[in-house]
Amino acid sequence: MTGKRVPPCAAVIIVIALLATAGPSRAADAPLPPATRKVAPAPRLGTNLSGPADWNTELPFIDVFRMARPWISQRTGQPWGKGPALALDPRGWVTKLEPDCFAETPLCTIEKGHYPSGLYTVLYDGEGKLDVVHAAKAVSREPGKMLIDVDSTKGGFFLQLRETNPQNPVRNIRILMPGFTAEAVAANPFHPKFLATWQGMACLRYMDWMHTNGSKVTTWADRPRLDDATWSAKGIPVEVMCDLSNRLKSDAWFCMPHLADDDYVRNFAKLVKDRLDPNLKAYVEYSNEVWNGQFQQSKYAGEEGKRLGFADKPWEAGWRYTAHRSVQIFKIWEEVFGGRDRLVRVIASQAGNAFVAKQILSFQDAHLQTDALAIAPYVSCNVPKQGKGLTSDVVEKWTVDQILDHVEQKSLPESAKWVRDHAKMAEQYNLRLIAYEGGQHMVGVAGGENSAPLTALFHAANAHPRMGRIYTQHLADWTAAGGDLFCHFSSTGAWSKWGSWGVLQFHDDDPAKSPKLQSLLRWAKQQGQNTLPPAP
Repeated sequence: MTGKRVPPCAAVIIVIALLATAGPSRAADAPLPPATRKVAPAPRLGTNLSGPADWNTELPFIDVFRMARPWISQRTGQPWGKGPALALDPRGWVTKLEPDCFAETPLCTIEKGHYPSGLYTVLYDGEGKLDVVHAAKAVSREPGKMLIDVDSTKGGFFLQLRETNPQNPVRNIRILMPGFTAEAVAANPFHPKFLATWQGMACLRYMDWMHTNGSKVTTWADRPRLDDATWSAKGIPVEVMCDLSNRLKSDAWFCMPHLADDDYVRNFAKLVKDRLDPNLKAYVEYSNEVWNGQFQQSKYAGEEGKRLGFADKPWEAGWRYTAHRSVQIFKIWEEVFGGRDRLVRVIASQAGNAFVAKQILSFQDAHLQTDALAIAPYVSCNVPKQGKGLTSDVVEKWTVDQILDHVEQKSLPESAKWVRDHAKMAEQYNLRLIAYEGGQHMVGVAGGENSAPLTALFHAANAHPRMGRIYTQHLADWTAAGGDLFCHFSSTGAWSKWGSWGVLQFHDDDPAKSPKLQSLLRWAKQQGQNTLPPAP
């Protein structure tokens, strides 16, 4: 079982095509404002963290049940997943089971032994019967506790809820990795290796932790909570994000859900004000890649923008709604915080076309209420199955050196130009230029992802020492243009046909063997960050 990570910028070609036919409006024709003062850049390295899911290979939490999939209903003798609708309480715990039925959830669906084997402790409140199958077996049981022996070389395991007392249902399940106690987890829920790997990051972008893309969260009551059965359903609670940032002394980058109402935004800001170390900054962004037509938030913004009369074309209306809603959100945060000193107000745009940023920042003078223009200046190599340029049937026959030559000779200069274009705009608008995402972007798209040879080539290129050289140049281009914070995408994640995003694939990878990570860490140290030391 693997997670599908949609290529972050797969819609770039589509959006550019729309721009070619759209034509600027009168508002878009307005000249850029004159430069006032140059915002001094402070280049630093941040990262995007991988989202909660049972296939998450980063293993940030000692309690692996935090990443469990929502309960799946099963009926004995019926096809998998075809049980009746489960009776759940508001936090997602099963309150009752129908006759001949049970509920189960997969955990640690990670291949090749890349999570700890050994004796796990299962703790729970309530009355019922739990069992495990596949890579785990129960070795002892007592009320509220079960010890299970896990062999990670067999893949993931399933926890089954076989019985539960409706008057005192099973709940508050915790499954602790070998060697950890409930008391230790209560004091610090994060795995020590996770904390060590990302120490010294200037900023943690919590976009995927918040399940931002396509989020259904609307009201404060909808928010992820500490007592949710699993955090893979709605995302990780804001309390946990603040806790992690505080422990790592890393600024926190929050993405407000596109459907969230003002009350949600206000309560979220209040909690951050109370919980986040006052020495840390809170980066605030409206959703994620609202300009990107592949995401639900982009469609929503276009519809809202048209409804408000901002424009007739959905993409233009969406850009303007992004400006409008972003400023509304910024003002709520400013009211809660009593000023802007602890805030970085972020408006994000499409790296491949500075025209989009101009439309967003100029609408209703949004730039006057903004601190940073954010882009994702990927070193792109998106290869479709068919098209006028490179196609998968051609590229899949290339050697690793050929594909890296292409990236160095074409993709790197292209990315550098994107950065320079936006740096000029950021300076004109008196904004910092930051990267919400960045790094390599080698992936099959539009059917190209189904070419196994192409995927294998991209994976080999990502592991090659030359990829470190490419990252070094990528970061040098960023710095030379006046780039500020650079949040790489992403931290730890298994590579697949959907991309090779992680600088590490698994939590137990040797950082010294990752050319991408070593290049990033060297650059971070050059900026004065106290990160893990890069290899010689």
